[in-house]
Amino acid sequence: MTKPPLEFAWRSDRGRVRARNEDSVVCVPESGIVVVADGIGGASAGDVASDTAARVVSERFARQPPPVDEPRRAQLLAEAAINEANGAIVDLSRNRAGCAGMGTTVVMGYFGCDWLVYAHVGDSRLYRLRDRELAQLTRDHSFIQEVVDQGFFPSLEEAREYGINENVLTRAVGSAPYVVAATAVTDLAIGDIYLFCTDGLSGMVAHEDLRAVLAAAKGGLGIVADALVHYAIENGGSDNITLALVRVNAVSHIAPEASASAGADD
Repeated sequence: MTKPPLEFAWRSDRGRVRARNEDSVVCVPESGIVVVADGIGGASAGDVASDTAARVVSERFARQPPPVDEPRRAQLLAEAAINEANGAIVDLSRNRAGCAGMGTTVVMGYFGCDWLVYAHVGDSRLYRLRDRELAQLTRDHSFIQEVVDQGFFPSLEEAREYGINENVLTRAVGSAPYVVAATAVTDLAIGDIYLFCTDGLSGMVAHEDLRAVLAAAKGGLGIVADALVHYAIENGGSDNITLALVRVNAVSHIAPEASASAGADD
């Protein structure tokens, strides 16, 4: 069994407000791997944490890629790889000057023959556009999501209006000796577009606007990636903006301007 043709594009931008880019993205198209991470800690080396997580997870999959017809093995590897990254970040926090207290979110995917295994920690997200409908596949590990899940508010919008802080995470890579990643498997369909992103995109561009941009995709994904970054910046660009796009059953393509794989500023 073989993987379907996949098209990749990815971008990372500092945005309008932040002094530096603390996000990282690694895509390995030949292996079907995507990792997006959003560093936490500001002065406490969030960029080191995100780069470490993206590098460790992608290298673990590249080193021992799971069989393309065994999604459960890929799921177990995703859990192990994220915990390996967690341990590396904890060690750096303890032993490298200026790194105490750092951490990162992670969202990653591994594409098999007719399935995608994905995993995440924190509030970086994975969306899927299928038949012009956009679904959020991940559920944020955040305080605001928890109060909605527990029934205190009927929606995230109402929780925000009440004043609940949406930037408080309940889970992050590097924040504890062991972290539990949420993992799942989904099927692939011809024409699917998958969007992996940090909250610098999802927090700046409304769900319906994300859907509209992705649904209008006609050419290469590089154009779509640029449009999403532009949209987030025009809406304020208050955080770093990082995303990776993957389209199923497309002519295999890597946008030339997206060749830098991690922590790039545009």
